[in-house]
Amino acid sequence: MLIGLGLYYLPFFPKLYGYGIFVVGVYFVLNSRNRNNEVLYAAAYIVGSEVALRMTDGNPIYEYSKYAVIIFMLIGIYFSGISKNAVPIWLYLLFLIPGLVIGYYTLDGIDSVKNAISFNISGPLCLGLCALYCYTRRITFKQLNELLLLVGLPIISCSIYLYLYTPELKDILLGTGSNFATSGGFGPNQVATILGLGMFVFFSRLIFFSPNVFLFVINAVVAVELSYRGLITFSRGGIVTSLLMLIVLVLVTYVKISSNARIKMNYILVALVIGMAGTWVFSSSQTNGLINKRYANQDINGRVKEDRFTVREELAKDEIAAFLAQPIFGLGVGKIAEERQKKTGDLVVTHNEITRTIGEHGAFGILALLILFTMPLFIFFRNSYNIYILSFLVFWLLTINHAAMRLAAPAFIYALALLNVYVPPSKEALDSV
Repeated sequence: MLIGLGLYYLPFFPKLYGYGIFVVGVYFVLNSRNRNNEVLYAAAYIVGSEVALRMTDGNPIYEYSKYAVIIFMLIGIYFSGISKNAVPIWLYLLFLIPGLVIGYYTLDGIDSVKNAISFNISGPLCLGLCALYCYTRRITFKQLNELLLLVGLPIISCSIYLYLYTPELKDILLGTGSNFATSGGFGPNQVATILGLGMFVFFSRLIFFSPNVFLFVINAVVAVELSYRGLITFSRGGIVTSLLMLIVLVLVTYVKISSNARIKMNYILVALVIGMAGTWVFSSSQTNGLINKRYANQDINGRVKEDRFTVREELAKDEIAAFLAQPIFGLGVGKIAEERQKKTGDLVVTHNEITRTIGEHGAFGILALLILFTMPLFIFFRNSYNIYILSFLVFWLLTINHAAMRLAAPAFIYALALLNVYVPPSKEALDSV
């Protein structure tokens, strides 16, 4: 909370915060020689702080968070190595090379090449290196939840900044479109994505790590607060994704716990439903019902909007057409956006990583996506303690469909699904966690 106040009131603080995270993280990792997977802890905090740094200009460079996570993963690989069974991930990275080479030789100008590599490849490369480090790496269930907490804490800072930044809602809500004023002047899509992730983190702690009334109340208040801030961005993707993550987590947990534990779980679920329903009612009241119309795909007058996805559907069609034109190798990294700019005069980048990958990488892109989709599923049936696997997969899959890989979060959260999670012998059952 204090960091959130600093981000808003102290002009020098965002840069100090941004540089400080990296410097302290490097010291933390090098001092320990990564004996306890400290690189994951450093990367988790970077992932959670990315949006707050972007909206306050605290990033040294725009793609700072992805590159910082990449650096930490490389340090971790240097100290701790990788699994000899990580062949699918090597194949995933290999399948990206043809599209990168084609883009390098076909893009117009060196600046176009640099921008394409930075914008389009940094996300997949970040994912590949995170996956290499995490693949079948042993970590306890408690440590996994500590990583999620480190993702969630800077999201609280972000929400405090948003409270201070946002004027009276009734003065700024003039429609049902995504709202920059309630998103810190930054992209509502990315803000809602990270707030939704924070919402999931603290609702999951409500379920697994609330051993007393005090912690239960704290986790509930934070989860509800992040949910409210996410809702009033009027960007639906991040909130819907988080809700589906929670539903999947609850279903998986119900299957794995004992009948006695389910009784306790039922009480938690009642509190969760009441909290979410109350958040929705409060949000509706604060927005004069506009949030209801937004999720019903209506304009301010209650008329159903003809175009549900704004320009995203047309962008996806362009990328599918590019695949049909060059089905083997694709048009090359960054080439679709360049061709679109030549036609329209505007540089419009995709929101959908799946169609972008297919259009720019062709059949190799399809193979790369299939590898990413199937790996967590195989691990899910072998690892009974990583109950988050399917939720993490949902986050990655849905987020890259509406926000591409603009953030480091999809790459890092996906990689967590590949961890080999265990519970120490004294706590053999999830019921005892």
